[in-house]
Parts: sequence; structure tokens; C-alpha cells
Amino acid sequence: MARTTKPLTNTEVLNAKARAREYNLVDGAGLKLRVKPNGTRTWLFNYYRPHIGKRANMTLGAYPDITLAAARRLAEDARALIAREIDPQEYRAEQARHNQEAHATTFEQVARKWMAIKKGKITAGHADDIWRSFEIHLLPDLGTLPIHKIRAPAVIAVLEPLAAKGTLETVKRLTQRVNEVMTYAVNTGLIDANPLAGIGKAFHGPDKQRMPTLKPEQLPDLMRALTGASIKLTTRYLIEWMLHTMARSGEAAGARWEEIDWEDRVWGIPASRMKNSRPHSVPLSPQAMNLLFAMKPLSGHREFIFTADRNSRKHTHTQTANMALRRMGYQGKLVAHGLRALASTTLNEQGFDPDLIEAALSHIDSNEVRSAYNRADYLSRRRGMMDWWSRHIEEAATGNMSLAASETQLA
Repeated sequence: MARTTKPLTNTEVLNAKARAREYNLVDGAGLKLRVKPNGTRTWLFNYYRPHIGKRANMTLGAYPDITLAAARRLAEDARALIAREIDPQEYRAEQARHNQEAHATTFEQVARKWMAIKKGKITAGHADDIWRSFEIHLLPDLGTLPIHKIRAPAVIAVLEPLAAKGTLETVKRLTQRVNEVMTYAVNTGLIDANPLAGIGKAFHGPDKQRMPTLKPEQLPDLMRALTGASIKLTTRYLIEWMLHTMARSGEAAGARWEEIDWEDRVWGIPASRMKNSRPHSVPLSPQAMNLLFAMKPLSGHREFIFTADRNSRKHTHTQTANMALRRMGYQGKLVAHGLRALASTTLNEQGFDPDLIEAALSHIDSNEVRSAYNRADYLSRRRGMMDWWSRHIEEAATGNMSLAASETQLA
């Protein structure tokens, strides 16, 4: 006949006294209370280890911190694991290791790892802007939090002051970026799910506004203002370079001398510096080449064409053109990106092929346009359009107002 174990009572556990030798009070189903000579009382769970078949004791905790009822619940949890062929001690060790790793892995650490991968897909300037937004808005409050403890209410609380100030575009970008970090954490096994997936819905979306730009007939006014502007010579060259090449601020500010093909008169921007991560070629008009010849004495011995004012080993800031336009009285009327829109509107009004215009703006892959023409015809048509645009700028500048309109230096 099987031996029956009578379950312990709270009174028996409470009154268990120390003896000369340690002894056990058995509750049944593997649970027992071990009483040591020094008076400590510890709950143990005795079981056969799955797959191995050997007996083992697992410590559940000390009495009275762990009550009889709590010890029984822990023993029941352990038996449930054994039923699934899981060793409860191994499971507990794995959970402890995972918890330790989770606490040691902070939001900032994960964000840095995500950023290292993100950098390979965007321009260096864009990457700098993203990380600067983290340093200013997110890391001060969230940086030291374990990644598994990041929750929507905490992030919303960080972003609410920005939303209250009306900087909704910044809030939108930050919610997108913090979500990318959390998705990275999910994909790398650091957390099971992204708790911030719907955080953008906690804020009003920014009003959709078009980039301030000028009408085609206002180009002469811009060239006149540029002539009399109290700005550095390099900055003026930069703005004219952007106007003639239809390049974005970051692409123009970071232009390198090594990117210029002097023989074919082409500016080849590598994919690593392009917003769309595709290489982009810009046929250079005689006026654009004149700008390069004019810049040669200033920065020809440097890496960058448009060098920074305080450190000639770096390129001028991507916002330099915007700041200059504001000083020229164009705040709210024109931004550097609007120069591209001005060029696009003018060229479309003049009846140029829309696909060529979109290719010049690097909105579509040049290969898509090349499929309609052979290579020679494609380059010829793009160059013809860029040459017309530069002559149009020169005419709007009424000759001597444009730095690019100085006496040609081309053969």
C-alpha cells in the first residue's frame, strides 16, 4: 500500500524548531521544508530532472518570506514545467539570465546599434540629424531605461512638451524613429513585441505645407537680392551652385572635388550621399563649370568644394543656404529646397520632358529614363535641358549679377 503524506499546516511550519541536525518537514508532491541547526527554514522542491532522470532539489525560498501557500504555488509551477519536459532549475536560470540581459540593455544601447545599420541606408548628414534629435529629445529621459521597460505612456510624456509648442513635424519624425528602434529590438530578439506601434496616434499630425518657393517670374528678384546680400562669398557660390544643378542642400553642401568629371563635365554624386541611396549624375552647364573654376582658388586644395568657415577640412553646414536666404529677407517665402521647385516649375512651363525633369531632380532612377533613349541621346537631352536652365538663370541675373555668368573659362 502506497505511503500517504499528510500535508503540512501553517502551525507546524511556524513551530518548526532547530535541532542538532537538519531535518525535513514533508508537505507532499515533492515539496518540503528543510530546517537547519541555525534555525533557518528553507523550502525545497524535490523532483526527477527531465531527460536525465536523476533526483534534484530546487530551492524555492526561505520561510517566512515564502509562506506555505506561496511555496505550494511555486512547486505547482515547477511540476507544470516538468510535465512539458522542461527542467524548472534550467528554466529559472535562463529566465534570470534573460532578465539580467534585458536590464543591462538600455534604450540608448539599442538605438546606437540601430543607428549603425541605418547609416548604411542614408546620407551622413541625415544620419547626423537623426542622432542629434535623439540626443536632444529622447536620450535624456529614455536613454538609461532597459529596452523591455520602454512603454508608450513614458514616451508620450517625453514628446508632449514638443507637441504643446506646436512642433508637430518634429514629433512625427521622433515617433517614427523611436518605432524603428523598437522594431529593431523585436527583430533582434531583445523584446517580444513593439509597445509603441500606435504611438503616433496620440498626437495631432502636422499640417501639410508646401516648401516655400518662388514663381518663375520672381527669379530676377532673387538674383538681384543675391547680388546685394551681405553673405560670405562661399555661401553665395553655394546658392548659385544649388540653383544651376538643382541639387538638394545636403548634396550640394557636401560636394567633393573628386566627384567632378572635368572632361565630360559631369558631377557624379555617390549613392551614399543621396537621399534615395541611388547614385546621381548632374550634367554641368558652362555656368556651373564657371562656379567650379571660381571656387578652385578658395578650396581646390581641400576635399570639399564648399568648405566650412571655421574648419576648412569639413564642408559647410547643410543649413547654410537656408540661413542666408532668411538673412536676405526670404523667410517664409523661399527655402533652399524651394530652388528645386522653382527649376521644376520653370522647366515644365517651357515644355521640357517631365521624365527628364524628374530625373534631374533625382526623383526617379535615371535608368528608367534611359530605357526610352540610348545613352548618348539621354545625356544629350539632359545636358541640353541643364544648359537652357543655366542660360535662363544668367538672363534673369541681367548679366553681371550672377557669379556663374562671368567670362567663360571653358575651352
